[in-house]
Amino acid sequence: MKAKKIASGEKSASLPGEETGGRRISEESQKIPTTEEQNKIMLARAQALAWQPEKEEAAAERIEIVEFLLASERYGIELSCIGEIYPLKDLTWIPCAPPFVMGVMNVRGKIISVIDIRKFFELPDKGLSDLNKVIIVRDDSMEFGILADAILGVRVLSFGHLLPSLPTLTDIRSDYLKGVTEDRLVVLDGGKILSDRGVVVHEEV
Repeated sequence: MKAKKIASGEKSASLPGEETGGRRISEESQKIPTTEEQNKIMLARAQALAWQPEKEEAAAERIEIVEFLLASERYGIELSCIGEIYPLKDLTWIPCAPPFVMGVMNVRGKIISVIDIRKFFELPDKGLSDLNKVIIVRDDSMEFGILADAILGVRVLSFGHLLPSLPTLTDIRSDYLKGVTEDRLVVLDGGKILSDRGVVVHEEV
């Protein structure tokens, strides 16, 4: 029996799976990334791994402060040093106390000394009004209130952008200074205020 000759131009029949298998192999070979693509993938993975530490480092360079007014000047103190902000009311005067110690007040059953740092920083006395608040600062061993003429809000600052000081600041204010912003917000160092031995003595008056 003679074999059937395949006419010129006719396609030979392919075995089942040959054509699709060949196409599959060809498609898979096209998915292999080039050297440049591999480098991009490796760079993207490295950036993804480095992103979290960079985010943590950026967060560490920022501080959250409560901004308030003192004699028309803007001040700030770290939120981490603040226990709460309380209305100025029922203040009891203390005889023989230094001028910057206003007195004591009862805050949730606890007697808290209130300090007027306007006098401590040699700022003009503006008097008292309904806007006055007491910023209660505390650490493990100390707690007292700082008088504020008004609370302006909470603000996040970049620690690296703080300037060292201003020529207008007196020596005593610079002693408690953490830094000054470009828009002249004076950021106080809550830790230094809380650890001041003079304040500790007057807390016990």
